Amino acid sequence: MAEFTVNPLRFDPYKNFKFRLKWDGRYVAGISKVSALKRTTQVVKFREGGDPTISRKSPGLNDYDALVLERGVTHDLAFEAWAAKVWQIGVAPGSEISLADFRKDVILDFFNEAGQLAISYKIYRAWVSEYQVLPDLDANANAVAIQHIKLENEGWERDTSVNEPTEPSFNSTSA
Repeated sequence: MAEFTVNPLRFDPYKNFKFRLKWDGRYVAGISKVSALKRTTQVVKFREGGDPTISRKSPGLNDYDALVLERGVTHDLAFEAWAAKVWQIGVAPGSEISLADFRKDVILDFFNEAGQLAISYKIYRAWVSEYQVLPDLDANANAVAIQHIKLENEGWERDTSVNEPTEPSFNSTSA
């Protein structure tokens, strides 16, 4: 089991607004929202024939919820290029999907308020199941245009090589 270093001076939980998402070895521009990492284990109920009053429970299959990524519409083609690997319209029959590389491992890096890497998760064998290029458009609205992709995945795990950072202290001088 991995050992974690613990910062005895940190009492506050991390805030949820400093994160970056990486695939293909680079951070993806402009990600403003990532849905929760969630795993559900099915419950298998069974009953022994000689015990009519109690049903027993044991763990069954695990299911990992899809990840939804949101960002403002930009000229960065990362979302579109990945979504096109799952389905491309207008190509020759039999080549609509890129079976060789439509799945990617994704890294979700989580930073403390000082911008130091605090926690990292590896998300395995993700692929785009839904892609929204543009939101509903409204000429009377005052909002950022948001696009999103939904990533199915086959599990995730915490990168235990990322230790809790030593947080900076700023020296103040009194005048």
